[in-house]
Amino acid sequence: MPFPGMLDKEINYMSHRHRSGTAWFRLWLLAGGAALCACTEDAPPPAPPPEIGVVQVVQRDTDIMQDFVGQTRGSVDIPIRARVEGFLESRNFIEGRSVEEGQLLYTIDPQPFLAKVLEAEGRLAEARTMLAKSKADLARIKPLAEMKAVSQQDLDASVAQRDAALGSVQAAEAQLQLANIELGYAKIYSPINGLIGISEAEVGEFVGAPPNPVVLNYVSLTDPIRVRFSINERDYLRLSRALAKLRAAGKKPLDGESSEYNVELILADGSTHNHHGRIVASDAAINPQTGTFTLEADFPNPDEILIAGQFARARIAIDSRPGALLIPQRALSELQGVFRVFVVADDGSVKMRAVETGP
Repeated sequence: MPFPGMLDKEINYMSHRHRSGTAWFRLWLLAGGAALCACTEDAPPPAPPPEIGVVQVVQRDTDIMQDFVGQTRGSVDIPIRARVEGFLESRNFIEGRSVEEGQLLYTIDPQPFLAKVLEAEGRLAEARTMLAKSKADLARIKPLAEMKAVSQQDLDASVAQRDAALGSVQAAEAQLQLANIELGYAKIYSPINGLIGISEAEVGEFVGAPPNPVVLNYVSLTDPIRVRFSINERDYLRLSRALAKLRAAGKKPLDGESSEYNVELILADGSTHNHHGRIVASDAAINPQTGTFTLEADFPNPDEILIAGQFARARIAIDSRPGALLIPQRALSELQGVFRVFVVADDGSVKMRAVETGP
């Protein structure tokens, strides 16, 4: 049984707890409301709708361009050969630099060839002496033969000796000429203006006979520089039709230096060569092993930016489309092989339309 006054205390305690709970609830409501107000005030405004560009469709005659991988080479590449055997005595150029036509490149030890020249000169002198003697003998015998002082056989023998001596002189002259030629081969000159590469032989090496080096270097004419590339049979047919159209228009698409068919060159870094090229050579048939057709184009290279051996892409027009409709590539969307574009109507509404793309 509760003591007197205990009930009042419990009631007061409960009332105090009730009032405290109500105060805390109100406090949480106020805090939540303040937080809600703060969140509402700090929320960013909604983003505006994205702007979409509109382009006008362009209609014009257009060439269909295609790239083909090719490799650069000199428009003229000449091997520098050792035409005689011997020890390399000197190298008279800087590797990788330009050389001029007639510039001395290599010298092979000339002493063996000088000795051959002297030997040939001696044999020629001997042959000429024998020729002079045979002529003198014939001059003495001929009057005697006319007087029947000597037999016809003696006269014939003297004539034969004279002719043989004349043949010996001619043979000796040829040997001397050959010896002088070989002596000249001991000095190797550049046949053209061009760029020379790294030497295949060093001074002191024996050259001119396998397994020793025979080709000592290459000189390449790099202005213009030539690009060789191949196209497959399908592209060849398209190209042939395009060239036929040019010929029908009175142009000369594949006539060497007078070619009116321009070619662009895309370099390994993605840049385009500053000068357009012209197709100057083509194969006579499609290669049956690879199924490709080979073409060559020359490009001006005055700054020698391009050297032989580089890979590049030759860009040529293999077809044309008269009155083609042109839009930016990014305006196309593709889904399951179907291309679509958004078309703006006269009233400003936008509709999606399926389109067919060209090659």
